[in-house]
Amino acid sequence: MPSRSQSPIGTRQRRSAKPLLGIALPIVLMFLLVITIAAAFGIRRATLGEGITRNQLDYEVARQAAEAALRDAERDMFPKVAGQPAGALCDRSPDRPLPTMLLPGLWEPDCRKGQCRNTPDYLATSVYATGANPQPWWPATKGGLWGDNEGLAVCDFTGGVPIGTFTDTPDVIGVARQPEYMLELIDRAADPLIRITARGFGADINTEVVLQTYFKPPGK
Repeated sequence: MPSRSQSPIGTRQRRSAKPLLGIALPIVLMFLLVITIAAAFGIRRATLGEGITRNQLDYEVARQAAEAALRDAERDMFPKVAGQPAGALCDRSPDRPLPTMLLPGLWEPDCRKGQCRNTPDYLATSVYATGANPQPWWPATKGGLWGDNEGLAVCDFTGGVPIGTFTDTPDVIGVARQPEYMLELIDRAADPLIRITARGFGADINTEVVLQTYFKPPGK
C-alpha cells in the first residue's frame, strides 16, 4: 500500500510550507516602505534644488537691475546732452554740471531729488544695529530715506530716484519694482566724494540687491 505511506509525508510537507508563505507579506511591505521613503526623499531633494535655483536666478535679476540703476546714476551726473532728455520726467540741468553745482541747497541731508549730503563725522557715528545717525541708503526700518517713489509723477521729491527719471532710460522688465539710486555727497571740505547707491529687485519683491560705488568729482 504505497499510496497510504506517502500521504502523511505529503501532508507534513504541505503543513511545513504554510508558515513560509506568511513571511512574504511583511518583506514586501518593508520593501514598499523603503521605496516610498526613497521616492519621497528624491522628490523633496528635487523640489529643494528647484527652489535654490529659482532664488539664485531671482538674485541675478535683482543684481542686474541694481547695475542698471548704477549706470543710470552715472548718466544723471554727467548727461551727454544739455537740458532735459525728450522722454524724461524731470529736468536735472539746473543741478548740473558737476562739480560746479555741488552746492548747499542742491545737496542736502533730506536727499531732495535723490541728492544727499553728509559729513564724514556724521557717517563715522552711524550705527546700523541701533539706527543711530541713519545713513540715507539704509532700509526704512533703520531710518533710511529711499521713500516710495515708484510711479513718480512730480519732480519735487525726496529719496531714491527711479530709473529713467532724469535720463529717459527704459524700465527694467520682469521685476517686482523698478530699480532706483541715490547720489550722496560726502562733504570732505576741499576733497568731496560722491557715493552712488543703487538697489534693484527681482521678480519677487523680497529679493533685493544693493550696490555702491564711489566717485571723485573731476577737478576736486
